[in-house]
Amino acid sequence: MIVRQLQEAEKTGRRIISPDGNWESTRLLLKEDGMGFSFHITTIYQGADFQMHYQNHLESVFCISGEGEVETLSDGKKYPITSGMIYILDKHDKHVLRATSELKLACVFNPPLNGTEVHNAQGAYELDAEPVNE
Repeated sequence: MIVRQLQEAEKTGRRIISPDGNWESTRLLLKEDGMGFSFHITTIYQGADFQMHYQNHLESVFCISGEGEVETLSDGKKYPITSGMIYILDKHDKHVLRATSELKLACVFNPPLNGTEVHNAQGAYELDAEPVNE
């Protein structure tokens, strides 16, 4: 059994802060754990507005708290993000995420992340990132 506590994980290399200052993510479950997916608690800072395109991963995002919107760029549709809603990027959707207040999100990635990933120039995570050092 794997047991981790969020507040303890936030004090380790599992807490990643984006270089662009839009978000931070504590990666509670990673590739090295052998579950076939990774699980993160991510905070998107108020006022963040940035594009992502997970070309190498599928992602499901559950909103724990906060408000914002996600826009799919293929069709221009905008979906409000509020507490209790989930959005699923099942087609490697190119999208924009906007936070009108701080968003606290639970995110699942398949394939799992190694742990140190940040967005590349295309807004994706690379598959060959380094594992975290705890």
